[in-house]
Amino acid sequence: MIRAEIKITLKEGVLDPQGVTLKRSLDTLGYHSIAEVRFGKLVQLRIQGTQPEEAAPMVERICQQVLANPVIETYSYQLGVDRDE
Repeated sequence: MIRAEIKITLKEGVLDPQGVTLKRSLDTLGYHSIAEVRFGKLVQLRIQGTQPEEAAPMVERICQQVLANPVIETYSYQLGVDRDE
């Protein structure tokens, strides 16, 4: 089984309200050295019956068509063999 870990984040320059809110909270708690906070999503997929080189195009299409909004988000992913079968 193939494991895909997909990281989705807002593009640079896109306002991140969750990040701004957390940054303010951290400042209030005394963590003044934190310059910026950005939130994102981590999606994990387990793919049956395929090899990493076969899974990559499918994961790419899933990211483009379903998981990420290309106007405001960027994504990256890593593929590996899932040893927990």
